[in-house]
Amino acid sequence: MISRRVMVAGGALVVAATQSGTAQAAVTTDLAPAGAGALKALAEGLRKTPRRRDFKSVPMILTNPDQWDHEALSQVVGYTAGPKQLWDHTEIGGLWLNLMRNSLNTQIWSYRNQDFLCVSGTHGTAHLALYDQAMWDKYQLTSFAGDKFKTNTLIEEPKLASNDPANFEDPEGVFSSADNAIPTLMRRGVVFLACHNAIAELADKLIKKNANPDHLSFEQLTAELTNHLISDVVLTPGVVATLPVMQQAGFHYAR
Repeated sequence: MISRRVMVAGGALVVAATQSGTAQAAVTTDLAPAGAGALKALAEGLRKTPRRRDFKSVPMILTNPDQWDHEALSQVVGYTAGPKQLWDHTEIGGLWLNLMRNSLNTQIWSYRNQDFLCVSGTHGTAHLALYDQAMWDKYQLTSFAGDKFKTNTLIEEPKLASNDPANFEDPEGVFSSADNAIPTLMRRGVVFLACHNAIAELADKLIKKNANPDHLSFEQLTAELTNHLISDVVLTPGVVATLPVMQQAGFHYAR
């Protein structure tokens, strides 16, 4: 299977095929505060860390760090600047992107914490937003996401994202609720954690729903979904189990 990566181009996340077997990070942190040296260093480290996306078969329970983004996850867990906030997100139609945006704005401009790190522990239906449009089309993921999401609009970057970022008070600008989008938040340094368990559970549901046009096995379908995570996300062996690991490292839990 040819692996795929997602890049920001023309104001939206688009998919490009690659033969490398890895997904290379593509989103810059050009919307991060000028003084966020530690945050930008983390982003640069994550950019240089490939994510394996050429799986042929993935089991239900991961037992080897090679099966998830161990190196990238270790960089996030080991972030020593801060503050560090870890969100527990489960509802695609909820306020999750808006809440992170509000937290970023307050931390940066009210409390002057320019190296504030915001992390989304993404699972449940919110995890559907971390698949590229090819998976949404092939497996009709709107049937799980709800009628509000005919396509994965959360990976589309609004045109206003090109507005002057110096005007952070603009109520229609890049830091406003008009721009609650995953790529924009990534450009601000937000890290989205993907959940293997959510992937495996979706594969199981698709098979039981007879929505498996290629008649893939559970392990093959889990692999395909994993290979089609959008670029820049960090795959964990399971978000719920990763939450306490990150809390032990000083992340503040929020939901």
